[in-house]
Amino acid sequence: MNKPTRLFDFLTYQLEHFPAEDMLSAKENGHWKKYSTRQVTEIVNQLSAAFLKMGLSSGDGTAVGKDKVAIISQNCPEWMLVDMALLQIGVVPVPVYPTINDNELQFVLQDASVKMAFVGDEKLYRKLQQLLSALPRLQQVYTFKQVQGAPHWQELLAPVSDEQLQQVESCRQAVQENELATILYTSGTTGTPKGVMLSHRNMVSNALGSADIIQEIGVKGKRAMSFLPLNHAFERMATYCYFYSGVSVYYAESMEKIAENLREVKPTLFTTVPRLLEKVYESIMAKGAELTGVKRKLFYWALALAEKFEVNTDQGLSYRLQLALANKLIFSKWREALGGEVKAIITGAAACQVRLLRIFTAAQIVIQEGYGLTEASPIISGSRFSEKNRMFGTVGPLLQGVEVRIAPDGEILAKGPNVMMGYYKRPDLTAEVLKDGWLHTGDIGTLVQGKFLKITDRKKELFKTSNGKYVAPQPIENRMVESPYIEQIMVVGELQKFVGALIVPAFQKLQEWYTKQGETYPGDTEVIKDKKAQALIAEAVHWYNQHFNPVEQVKRFELLPLQWTIEGGELTPTLKLKRKVILQKYASVVNAIYPAP
Repeated sequence: MNKPTRLFDFLTYQLEHFPAEDMLSAKENGHWKKYSTRQVTEIVNQLSAAFLKMGLSSGDGTAVGKDKVAIISQNCPEWMLVDMALLQIGVVPVPVYPTINDNELQFVLQDASVKMAFVGDEKLYRKLQQLLSALPRLQQVYTFKQVQGAPHWQELLAPVSDEQLQQVESCRQAVQENELATILYTSGTTGTPKGVMLSHRNMVSNALGSADIIQEIGVKGKRAMSFLPLNHAFERMATYCYFYSGVSVYYAESMEKIAENLREVKPTLFTTVPRLLEKVYESIMAKGAELTGVKRKLFYWALALAEKFEVNTDQGLSYRLQLALANKLIFSKWREALGGEVKAIITGAAACQVRLLRIFTAAQIVIQEGYGLTEASPIISGSRFSEKNRMFGTVGPLLQGVEVRIAPDGEILAKGPNVMMGYYKRPDLTAEVLKDGWLHTGDIGTLVQGKFLKITDRKKELFKTSNGKYVAPQPIENRMVESPYIEQIMVVGELQKFVGALIVPAFQKLQEWYTKQGETYPGDTEVIKDKKAQALIAEAVHWYNQHFNPVEQVKRFELLPLQWTIEGGELTPTLKLKRKVILQKYASVVNAIYPAP
């Protein structure tokens, strides 16, 4: 076949062009269980036939008329098997974050009128059972892992007759590229989740455009590790992209076992979010701090070299020779820790520290930063593997077929085949962001050299101080978290005289500092009241304040004893700050920064 036009075509394309023995793989009972492209094709057809037998259908083909099926699970091969089986018969998968709270889960399942659901494990199964009375349309719940008393997904697998296969094929033929393929509910930093409707054309165009980016790395026949949630548009689109590019996908067992799995799988690339990249770096730094003597000196010498690295710049023979030596002695060990074969890491969902981009790239681990949003399927731009198409501090050139223009107020507007159909059952919200075919992203940015897109802030997150000056919090926050003592930070100051901040300290680092001073660590709750800890954070804030105008500098801050988490409701599943939630939750702390006159 030629290039895919519908999402399930990616499976057929791989089967015809480069069938793999390990198209999808995951750990089961301590061993990697591998599904070949042929096995995946057979299972997908079996599932499609079972779904048709159960009465699932594309109805009249409209967004509301199509049946909806929820997938609520951690990443695993079964996730993609069900996804493709639904897509090829015109039924709409509705992926949901497994960490979603009960209220939002109930809203999504009700809003989408979900008829069937697949859940990953017993915990999610029990969670859904508690909501069934409020979900009369939900008829069946299957599990991916064996759960006592629950229907298991493999019960749907049975040999497919020629007649059934013909029925599946008829459904496949009927699916048009401009039809609704999936509904992705945005995690939302504020308000109720919105159902983003993406067509086959939306996501296929994005996967093909992204394939141009990863194929440049040389990935055919290689492996990718998958651990970002599949229900997020970024990882799901990347998976179709892998299928098209002949990349085998290995699913990490859990976030805690990523490091171990990387060493086992030896991937050539993987996608991530900046916070996980920061944790990798923190782990490297912690090991470096344990070194002594010559090894310690070499480690910090190599690190200092890497911090000076620049792309598209001749830094001289001396620097190149020193960096080559640093790569041989020090950075080769970093690459080994990531499996030894990683050529590139693609990061998105939030801004990545430029310092980390420099250091990893110098260590021959190219970080390709991308930008987008669910409503754009999701990629709008991305740094390429070739140096000429990378610039630190930007999110790279535009994806093929995507147009961008900058509005007079600085907002990034995007147009292309990747732009969503609209929000499910919300024409009012659709009209707010889609105007004359242009998607209003809500992000502020600029095009550098007419080529590289640079994001400067979120339009809705800009705030005005009482003296009428606008402040963009993200650049300040991104800089401040470079401090080893600052784990999380949220800049505040709407209609106040000065900029303040809520800061969650890096408690582990503080504990190490106390130990080095020969003092007892007072504990996370008490340490935030200790003048020594406050002074350490104040010193860091003062240091990074130098990078900003006086009106943007953090003048006062308060320390918090608990990290912000997804479960706590302060972070979205992609680890973005829910600013309104944090402001409400810590209103008294913010008031302490700005006491009444």
